[in-house]
Amino acid sequence: MAKFIFWLCLLLPVYAYLGYPLLLTIAWPFFPRHRPAPLPAQRVSVVVAAHNEQRNIENKLRNLLAQDYHAASLQIIVASDGSTDQTVALARSFDDPRIEVLDLPRQGKNSVLNAAVNHCIGDILVFTDADVHWIDGTLQRLLAPFADPEVGGTVGNMNIPVPGSGLSLGESLYRHYEAWLRRVESRTGCTVSADGALQALRRELYQPIPALVNDDFFINTCAPVAGKRVVYVDDAKVLDQGVDEADRQFSRRQRVTVGGLISLAARRELLNPLRHGLYAIALISHKLIRRLAPILLLPLLVANLWLLDEHGFYRLILVAQLLGYAFAVAGLLDVRHRLPKPFRLAAFVLVTLAGISVGLWQFLRGHSYNQWNPDQTR
Repeated sequence: MAKFIFWLCLLLPVYAYLGYPLLLTIAWPFFPRHRPAPLPAQRVSVVVAAHNEQRNIENKLRNLLAQDYHAASLQIIVASDGSTDQTVALARSFDDPRIEVLDLPRQGKNSVLNAAVNHCIGDILVFTDADVHWIDGTLQRLLAPFADPEVGGTVGNMNIPVPGSGLSLGESLYRHYEAWLRRVESRTGCTVSADGALQALRRELYQPIPALVNDDFFINTCAPVAGKRVVYVDDAKVLDQGVDEADRQFSRRQRVTVGGLISLAARRELLNPLRHGLYAIALISHKLIRRLAPILLLPLLVANLWLLDEHGFYRLILVAQLLGYAFAVAGLLDVRHRLPKPFRLAAFVLVTLAGISVGLWQFLRGHSYNQWNPDQTR
């Protein structure tokens, strides 16, 4: 029994984080590369949900207006979710007919996005956050795949160009890992992950976002529900800042995990491989098994201790586990960042796994997060 527990608890996390993307990488050459024709000018609506974003909103609007994509029409909607600072006033100070500002009462991000979409006139909806910067040409690259009528949505690539001296180093590497995974998922037709910082969807596919779910995931799955593909656009880049503090990393991962599992429950129809084929397998691997994997680490350690006398392999794995935890704890205690980078990477992994585990426990207890505060996710 101990061997069964050991191997189950070892292989499932290895599959979720390494085996699954490697299998997609091997399968990559067997899937055709889609090369859509040039996309005619589109009517585009960009939605920016904002809550107390006075320090970011002006730069964000200048950034959007500076994009070199020549749309048939461009509409930018700033939807304020009960902001109590100067967000609304600063957005309205722009004398540009393309900008529309909605000063809404506090109701949560999902409701604000639904209200904003009701005001959209574009055929393609683009969603972004107020605190990220688009590089030149991002909008044009994000929209290009829509020339293929089978494409229902696109997602961009969020980078952390200048990691800090703390846990954001691990976050930056994690972004590179996610980019690799999204590239192979996109090629195989099963892009299941998106960042709210940059994603687009055909207007006719949009479904109102329910309360409590993660908005970026729900928007991203509107296309597969309708039988359309989602394309990851690697060179449609947005720049973000990482989070160095362990408590903020933990809190963010916890909230994302709770919302992610609620989102999976809301989209459970997509988890059926008989109806959705490889996409369902990708969704199970990327979004379900990965979130269950961290809770297997404790029984893995216990089973490993039980099997110490069985074979030298088990002793080697135990040493690797204990060294990993020791590196992570040392990295967390190294507040002055004097230790080498691997210690901070280990600390990031430990904080992430702990946040996922607590988020899973909260989900099972029926806990949820309704109010949205951008500062809690930065």
